Amino acid sequence: MSVLDVIRSRREITNFQEKKIPKELLDQIVDAAYYAPSGNNLASREFIVIENRGKLDHLEKTTPFMKWMATAQAAIVVTGRPDISKYWLQDASIATAFIWLTAEDLQLGVGFGAVYHSEDAEESRIRETYAREALNIPSDRRIVAILGLGLPIEKPEAKKMLDRKDIVFYETF
Repeated sequence: MSVLDVIRSRREITNFQEKKIPKELLDQIVDAAYYAPSGNNLASREFIVIENRGKLDHLEKTTPFMKWMATAQAAIVVTGRPDISKYWLQDASIATAFIWLTAEDLQLGVGFGAVYHSEDAEESRIRETYAREALNIPSDRRIVAILGLGLPIEKPEAKKMLDRKDIVFYETF
């Protein structure tokens, strides 16, 4: 499948099969995160791989919008390091996309949990503290997202895309 086909077929999965993810597939997803580009090749993002059911269940409560974590078979917590690079958020976001697309290519599903909240510092602090304390994440790291992984029970239909002419502009806005 081409990268564009993977991008087009990607859906958020919110219900997973109770089957463990094979180690070789999880390793490929971790490689995608590791090899994702970062500004000036700085280590401005880090990844925590979770397979422990108790930790996955705990992480479900990081935000009210991560109920799918109850059936996820693994998760990757993506952190950013503002002390390393001013591009920490972009670098972590690119890595998150690489994780998602690799999982899709491997026929695994991803549930996306936004933890960092750029417009609500207090909400971000609450979410990040909850995950930080559970996983011993140092205070100088920002917790960008938690991606739940697993084999999908079913794949949702494609959502209707916004009209391309309202999104894509050529030469000028």
